[in-house]
Amino acid sequence: MIPVPARPYPFQLDPAHTALVVIDMQRDFIERGGFGDSLGNDVQRLKAIIPTTAALISLFRAQAWPIIHTREAHKPDLSDCPPAKRNRGKPGLRIGDAGAMGRILIAGEPGNQIVAELSPLDGEVVVDKPGKGMFYATGIHERLKALGITQLVFAGVTTEVCVQTSMREANDRGYECLVIEDATESYFPQFKAATIEMIVAQGAIVGWATPLASLEQAVSGARP
Repeated sequence: MIPVPARPYPFQLDPAHTALVVIDMQRDFIERGGFGDSLGNDVQRLKAIIPTTAALISLFRAQAWPIIHTREAHKPDLSDCPPAKRNRGKPGLRIGDAGAMGRILIAGEPGNQIVAELSPLDGEVVVDKPGKGMFYATGIHERLKALGITQLVFAGVTTEVCVQTSMREANDRGYECLVIEDATESYFPQFKAATIEMIVAQGAIVGWATPLASLEQAVSGARP
């Protein structure tokens, strides 16, 4: 076990049973001209975590620890997108509508792809999820169980929506969860801050939180 300084108390990282989950680092959410930008959000806030997230991915690759990348993505015929989700927002800016990077949140479209700086390598799992959380209608729980994974380290966007939802889903399924604070972000800084406080409250009710530097130092100190 590797003790990682974290809130609300040290996280006991189990290298043999840990995987990294990088949530929805997609062009449509992060780049100018994408879905998030079209909604009037400051995408620079999300883009700013790319270097930290890349360093986190590199840390896991160096240890040969499993990495899972997720994308919020729907089938072209929208058969996996309920009307309650499809009909939110303004016409022309809804799931499946044509955007500057192709149809919004549709699998295979340019905007639905993970940003180039964080592109998955062969052998890394990529999960297209129709919901906010990584477990709904994806089969990822069974894949993680088959790998013997009991702990998940989280990064990605946005902190209060898809990252938090995935952490809560994981918590309910018995995983121990650690979010890397400087490798996650929101369009709204107050939402990120509040979410992290909710995660670590009441003795890590959802999980733990730490900056990347603390994880790097802990892993480095544990190397033989």
